[in-house]
Amino acid sequence: MIWFNCDYSEGTHPRILERLAQTNLEQTAGYGNDPYCRQAAQLLKKLCNAPQAEVHFLTGGTQTNLTVLAACSRPYQSILSAVSGHINVHETGAIEATGHRIEALPEEHGKISAAQIAKFCKDHWAEENPEFAPQPRTVYISFPTEYGTLYSLQELKDIRRVCDENHLFLFVDGARLGYGLTAPGNDVTLLDLAALCDVFYIGGTKIGALLGEAVVIPNPKLQKDFRYFMKQKGGILAKGRLLGIQFLTLFEDNLYLEISKHANDMAARIKAACQQAGFDFLYDSPTNQQFPIVPNEILAELEQTYVFAHNKRIDKNHTAIRICTSWATREEDVEQLVADLHKLGGK
Repeated sequence: MIWFNCDYSEGTHPRILERLAQTNLEQTAGYGNDPYCRQAAQLLKKLCNAPQAEVHFLTGGTQTNLTVLAACSRPYQSILSAVSGHINVHETGAIEATGHRIEALPEEHGKISAAQIAKFCKDHWAEENPEFAPQPRTVYISFPTEYGTLYSLQELKDIRRVCDENHLFLFVDGARLGYGLTAPGNDVTLLDLAALCDVFYIGGTKIGALLGEAVVIPNPKLQKDFRYFMKQKGGILAKGRLLGIQFLTLFEDNLYLEISKHANDMAARIKAACQQAGFDFLYDSPTNQQFPIVPNEILAELEQTYVFAHNKRIDKNHTAIRICTSWATREEDVEQLVADLHKLGGK
């Protein structure tokens, strides 16, 4: 079987394996206090043009989200998210377990707007007794979204403005950040994220790393005591150098963006083949996640060879699936899928 159901099926980039092997028997301090974590943090701050930021390394996306959001908000405060947001639908109540309610806002193609955030805050403070409901404190968005769509730079600036007006933190989940930064039509950069966000993270697990996420915290208010939250949430890895080595390898020679672009290029070829086969799409994504609506009889034939994620049943004859490429997707596998789509779509 050829797997197109997610972007973390493979292990890690060979250059990371090589670097880990080369440094395997070195003795370093633990808990992220090693030279590799320090070098990686300095490199990321330089690439973000954010010398005042702090950078911390955690092991996975859910752990990162719950750690960051615990640091952002007191127990009586809430998190604003798209109803489709990862923290709302795919993290088993991890955020609620930290004592924070998620206010799930209606989304459009995975995104929420500055106007929605402003209205929610206005309605909260217009209550006769606003303290009877959780106080909005943090806005959570993903770049890319769960549907592979992107916020524009202007949309992020508008959200930043509303956050400032309402004393909210802005947190961007960047589990697939590289796929967003290298997508056609994207106008957001690492520098923009560092300038507009109070905190964001650079995903490694889904983009070449064996595991790991790099949390960038430009806002000094969130830097204080962040390692306490990390430790409480099980986020300080004893062999922390394993994370530093990986991010150093991914970013010291532009590898991160190169392999991200590869995934997007592979997805674009599959998208074009689906369009030529006459399939509609549930969402218009420029990134590594594509959501074609496939006739069930064709899907049954494809699934004899390929593994996809089922996203939504459209009607009794059609299913929306997610086809997901990765940094390691092989061109020959894409070519085989494209050929099969042309053959089956022409029936």
